[in-house]
Amino acid sequence: MNKMKTQDREIKRVYIGLEDSKATYRVCARYRGLEANVASMPADYSHFKRYLEQHFPGYQITVLYEAGFKGFELHDQLQADGIHCVVTPPSKVTEAKVNKVKTDSRDARRLAKILETGDYVACHVPDRGRREDREISRSLEQVAKDIRRTKNRIRGFLKFHGLERHDSAHHWTDREYQALRQLELSHSLAFSLSVKLNELDHLLEARQRLYSELKRLFRLNRYQEPAQAKMSCPGIGWLTAIRLTLEWGDLARFPDGKHLASFSGLTCSEYSTGETIHRGRITGQSAEFVRGWLIEAAWRASRKDPVLFDKFQRVWRNSGSKKKAIVAVARKLVVRIRAIEVGQGRYQLGLVA
Repeated sequence: MNKMKTQDREIKRVYIGLEDSKATYRVCARYRGLEANVASMPADYSHFKRYLEQHFPGYQITVLYEAGFKGFELHDQLQADGIHCVVTPPSKVTEAKVNKVKTDSRDARRLAKILETGDYVACHVPDRGRREDREISRSLEQVAKDIRRTKNRIRGFLKFHGLERHDSAHHWTDREYQALRQLELSHSLAFSLSVKLNELDHLLEARQRLYSELKRLFRLNRYQEPAQAKMSCPGIGWLTAIRLTLEWGDLARFPDGKHLASFSGLTCSEYSTGETIHRGRITGQSAEFVRGWLIEAAWRASRKDPVLFDKFQRVWRNSGSKKKAIVAVARKLVVRIRAIEVGQGRYQLGLVA
């Protein structure tokens, strides 16, 4: 027993906080509760690897950095070289309330310290295959935004020149946008409108190609089972099912449905002290567009499942807000999605649970 303790003490562990930017890495290394080294280098993995090899040969190295615009590529490179790496969400990094100074060097020091003390929250890092497949879904989200933006520009163009014939509340179909090519306009207006309509055509074609790619992913063995489980829930079709599967991954990594709902940002924020309890809006963490899919699914599900409809009615009566009511339904739906997928069952309408 004493021999084992001696061996544990002899393991040289170094904890490295890394703050990355477009051009540089700021690095702080801690060893046995003290700062061993602080450095700056170009934001290139080969420089960082050389730094580790030169300064810490034979050490057990752990690296912590914040998830950001560079994704998880650095994590993959470190893990491939046998270096343990942890990625943490920026919003979860602890910081003193009175701290009014922020620099990359300070951030690197803080990351190294919380890594050594264990005061951090680790991100789930999806494997490379799912990250790459997930880009299809996220590209669709971007294209959908561009389509809405382009349609709004066309409508604005028509209003500005007194050409809009529909009521402002009228929902235009894609066919109606294409019919605008038949308008008799001056050369300049016709040319400007054709540019906008051509851009819309390109985006609509891109959206269709992305739908086809997501359909292909839906059929893959890797995603089909969890996607089919989600599809058993009311209000969820194949598109939402595969997109949620790509975003969430294996739901068994969440201890229960409440953790998944919290991860999705559907739980209430709370600011309480002493006898005062104040619950506010939902936390809104995680991706906003995922909550949008869940809210849409909740509206459809509440029309099909009497239990979810009853949930909606009760929250609406108590709060006076349909928005709060549908968020409560979405939260309940998320909890059920995890229970179904992990339990390998199927959704049952009208089941009170």
